[in-house]
Parts: sequence; structure tokens; C-alpha cells
Amino acid sequence: MTGGTEGRLFEDLKGKVAVVTGSARGIGKAIALGLARRGADVVISDIIEEQNIATSEEIKVLGRRSLAIRCNVTERADMENLVSTTISELGSLDIFVNNAGITRDGLLIRMSDEQWEMVLDINLKGTFLGCQAAGKAMLKARRGKIVNVASIMGLVGNAGQANYAASKGGVIALTRSVAKELASRNINVNAIAPGFIETEMTQEMSDKARESFLEVVPLKRTGKPEDVANLVCFLCSAESDYLTGQVITIDGGLTIN
Repeated sequence: MTGGTEGRLFEDLKGKVAVVTGSARGIGKAIALGLARRGADVVISDIIEEQNIATSEEIKVLGRRSLAIRCNVTERADMENLVSTTISELGSLDIFVNNAGITRDGLLIRMSDEQWEMVLDINLKGTFLGCQAAGKAMLKARRGKIVNVASIMGLVGNAGQANYAASKGGVIALTRSVAKELASRNINVNAIAPGFIETEMTQEMSDKARESFLEVVPLKRTGKPEDVANLVCFLCSAESDYLTGQVITIDGGLTIN
């Protein structure tokens, strides 16, 4: 097996074209870089134009083709342009990762309409539009991989995050429905549900809050964006060809019953 595993690890997505929304930084960036390291050409898509370009340049340094496309995931025209530009410039669309998401936390009785609507629009509507735009292209090609980034909060809920939990629970239900619709055309649709992953948002937590959270994580540590990226890469590879409509938690054991 000399050299076999290593070669497969870094070339199993060679020739594939991937789009990752919300990929200028954080988990999305880690996913984009992970896909590129495995051989994929990657489109960076975010509303942060300068960081879009910077991350796209990192992809090119790895020897892959890359585009930086500004996209508001709540706008149908933006999402359709994202897909059409990807295909026209890079030749195909094989992988689409719906990663873009936000939080606007607050207790239910104090939550404003704006807090509710913004989170549902970006997290759930954005994923719907991404699945729809990518799905149309993949139906014509009769193949493809769609991965939606949900959250364990969509499975178990969380006080102060009714909007976020509802949006991610919706992503999970959407994933299962879309998987059933697209399966006959050789399109796999799965979701991942991360737990406590080190990002700019989690770094803002107090030490006390962090320690309290880690007490209930069996592995006693936070996850890294690269942990999430590795799982996404697996779901985008041929090794997951018989896997669809699934929601895979990556949470250090937090949701073990």
C-alpha cells in the first residue's frame, strides 16, 4: 500500500469543480482549502469581496483553478449567477456546499422580527436557493454532490437560539427532502451538524462559558474547522457514493444519547 493512501487523499477530487458559499473565512474557508488540497477547483463565494479574493488566491497557490464571486445567498439572481458563472468559466459543477450562515442570538420573548427573519433568510432560504440552483445544473449533468452545513442545534435546540435552531432544523428537513427528489439522477445530498467548532464567533465566548460547555463534550475539546472540512471532503468523494439524505454530527460526542 506504499503511496496509495496518500495519493488518493490528495487527488480523489481531481478534475472536480466545487462551490462553497460563505467561504471567505472560517469553516467555509477551511472546507474550500480542504477540497482544493484533494484536487478540486474551487469557487469562493461570500459577500466580503476582499476576503473572497484573498481566499481564492490561496486556492490558486495550491495549483487549482479558482474564482471569487460575490454572492448574497438570499437573492435568487445571485445564486443562479454563481452557478452559471462557475459552469461557464470552469466547465462544470460537481460539488456545491451550502455553508453560509449567521447567528443573531436572543431570548425568545425579546427576539425581534429582524433577528428571526435575517437568520431564517440566510441560513434556510439561502440553503434552499443553493440546492435549487445547483440541483438544476446537476440534474442536467445527471451527477453531483450537495452538502448542507446544519448544526447540532437543529437537532437538540438551545436556549437563546430559537431562530438559529429553527433555521438549522429546517436545513436538516430540507436536506432529506431534496435527497429523495434528486437521488434518481445520481445526485447525493447530505448534511453535517457541527458542534462546538473553533471560529471567530466561539472565540468571543468567555472562559467560564467555554469551560462549562466543554464539560459536557465527551472528547473534552473543541473541534477545528479542518475537522469539519475533512468530513465535507469525504461526502464529496466517491467513497460516499451510497450515502444520501443523511445528517452526520461532528461534535466530539456531545449529542450521544
